[in-house]
Amino acid sequence: MYENEIEALKRAGRFRERKLYDDTLQDLASNDYLGLSTKKKHLKKAIKLLEDYETISPKASMLVNGYHPIHRIFEMELAEANSFEDGLIVGSGFLANMALIESLVRKSDILFMDEEYHASGVLASQLLGDRVVTFKHNDAEDLREKLEASPAKRQIIAIEGVYSMSGELAKKEIFDLAEEKQALLIVDEAHSAGVLGWKLQGIFEHYGIPITKRHIKMGTLGKAYGSYGAYILASNEIISFLENRAKSVIYSTAPSVIDTALALVNFRYIRKKAEKLREEIQKRQQFVKQTYGIELQSLILPIEVQSNEQALYLQKGLMAQGYLVGAIRQPTVARPILRVILSLGVPMREIRHALALIHHNLD
Repeated sequence: MYENEIEALKRAGRFRERKLYDDTLQDLASNDYLGLSTKKKHLKKAIKLLEDYETISPKASMLVNGYHPIHRIFEMELAEANSFEDGLIVGSGFLANMALIESLVRKSDILFMDEEYHASGVLASQLLGDRVVTFKHNDAEDLREKLEASPAKRQIIAIEGVYSMSGELAKKEIFDLAEEKQALLIVDEAHSAGVLGWKLQGIFEHYGIPITKRHIKMGTLGKAYGSYGAYILASNEIISFLENRAKSVIYSTAPSVIDTALALVNFRYIRKKAEKLREEIQKRQQFVKQTYGIELQSLILPIEVQSNEQALYLQKGLMAQGYLVGAIRQPTVARPILRVILSLGVPMREIRHALALIHHNLD
């Protein structure tokens, strides 16, 4: 029934499929920024956390009886560490963006969304009709013009802390502008929590921004936190509103309890080892700057290539050498790239070798 469409994707070099990659490959493709996905001791600790409870699965929506003590402990620790009043755990980052954007933007509100915001937020914004305005990527001046031209009394801005394909940080000027205009600010910290900041709390900490009731932070547990699920941090009032209005919270089974326990163990580990982890992050950034003249602010290194075919060819060649990198093609990005993640789970000598191979093949 969809044969022609599939063939067109193949001809364009945009065909995708799930693959079981060799687990012995050095992983420079995933978002496992801190290398926690292989810490089996952490899984054992998570299982031990659950031994004190009769129930080990979510069973139902959090608003029925799927809300587990482990969920609440994690929410409280995460909120306190990030200086927010309260937290709400959600099944995935996709569901978190759906929850925030679909529910918070009411009839008389306007949402101002960065044009490179995550696909989950873009999908949610399509439910809003004319209540959404996109602004040029990371452009505070364009955002200012659009905010000042808007008659909405309640303005909501949605940005990412670190943009997933470029590794670029949201500009501090956007945070300042949101404060100046007293707008609600949603920050998707999926790729910045666990990577930025003195204690690796994310971009709010990185910029030293005092948290207010107008700030909303959401992030995923499936990246630096080495588990699965997501969270939203905000004021008591906003969390309560989401409990009453966010359909992806109300009508979804509560997040996995074991995944939440694992995220809690990993979160505590990150807080305890923040200094050491930060030093390892900086080593990788300094190497890229010294060797290639590229100043990274995250652990994402995008390397532009000429075509989709070249991206796939280079990816295949690197796999033969023992390395897995992302071959990212349209429509995810405007131009194809190799997306290299400088994961702390991969030794520096392997990172050096992989990057040397890439640049040799591009020269």
